[in-house]
Amino acid sequence: MATEPPRPAPPAAGRPEGGCGRCAGGEAEEAAAQPALGASPGPAAVAAGGGRRRGLNGCVPLSHQVAGHMYGKDKGGILQHPDGTVLKQLQPPPRGPREQEFYSKVYDSDCCDSILLELREYLPKYFGVWSPPTAPNDTYLKLEDVTCKFNKPCIMDVKIGQKSYDPYASAEKIQQQVSKYPLMEEIGFLVLGMRVYHVSSDSYETQNQHYGRSLTKETVKDGISKFFHNGYCLRKDAIAASIQKIEKILEWFEGQKQLNFYASSLLFVYEGSCQATTVRLSDVTLAEKRVVPKRLLSGGDILEYNNNIHVINSTENGKIEASVSKGLSKFYALHKKAYSKRHHSQLSLKVENLEQDNMWKSSTCITQEHLNGNVIPQLEKVFCHMPAEIKESANVEVRMIDFAHVFPSNTKDEGYIYGLKNLITVLQNILDN
Repeated sequence: MATEPPRPAPPAAGRPEGGCGRCAGGEAEEAAAQPALGASPGPAAVAAGGGRRRGLNGCVPLSHQVAGHMYGKDKGGILQHPDGTVLKQLQPPPRGPREQEFYSKVYDSDCCDSILLELREYLPKYFGVWSPPTAPNDTYLKLEDVTCKFNKPCIMDVKIGQKSYDPYASAEKIQQQVSKYPLMEEIGFLVLGMRVYHVSSDSYETQNQHYGRSLTKETVKDGISKFFHNGYCLRKDAIAASIQKIEKILEWFEGQKQLNFYASSLLFVYEGSCQATTVRLSDVTLAEKRVVPKRLLSGGDILEYNNNIHVINSTENGKIEASVSKGLSKFYALHKKAYSKRHHSQLSLKVENLEQDNMWKSSTCITQEHLNGNVIPQLEKVFCHMPAEIKESANVEVRMIDFAHVFPSNTKDEGYIYGLKNLITVLQNILDN
């Protein structure tokens, strides 16, 4: 690693692509001196206790932060810049300068280290540092917001590793961290917070760090699965896509001996709503559809009820269309309607988000054979428990965040690897069961 002072990455022109939802600040640091990635610590960090400043050039507190220091509540906090980037206030030395130096080295325009170049794929993009003109001594890391492309982002912050303290921590610091979550060494990860969108109520459920600390070896699986449950069903597609992304990060860690990470997190984001999704398989098609209002249905349709499901029969042929529609306060209702010129084995799932009257609707075309008995389990299989071939299509981001405790090394980061493997195992068990 170079020993020269870090240089901020050049700011990107316009709004950055993609992005990082929670890049939280760390906790109180021990006074002992600790080596950074290079010889120079970089620019001075923000002095603690500066008070809350208003009117930071249009910046506002990050609305979807799920963990870490909250702006207005703690000494530091996360803001959102008018251009859409995330502003993470630099922590006091040595944490803040160390994190800035880490980003600067990874995103150095002259970097030719293949390990660091690949690492960029798993981090939020870095756009240097920013200071408000009214408070030039306040320094913020300027990062992309990985949630900006999502309509209803579901976000989870998971601290990874067997230790949440670094090798230079004092005995007091070690005791403090271990007492917060004694199972960290055995489980290898800790849920710091989550925010889950429920389609059944059109609202978010949030959990904080106390929820994660309450999880045991016996309950951690259910605790993690809560993040992937949308109030109606388990989003197995998002789980499978998350596993794939974690496995890529694991491959990177297995192949590098340069850096060890402590008290660092993975940020999970997936799309909670069901709009603009299109995937084609041999037997499944997901597509957008405009649902015809009930009063505009063609003649010959008769409304009846069966198993608490609204059914529209047609005499045109033996095929039917079952459409699921659900208000914000009601459960899914099912409609059947004639559908012609479809092979009996083809299944078409059509999903739409209808904003008018706050209605969420989805529509499915299924042959009579698929609707024997209760239709709800059939819809669950299609809508929630998708085939393995399309699981990777879920709109999911998994990024590494929080680098105030990253140190040079000449060995593999076994603690982080242990945590990643255990997390993959838990997610795979949720998926399989």
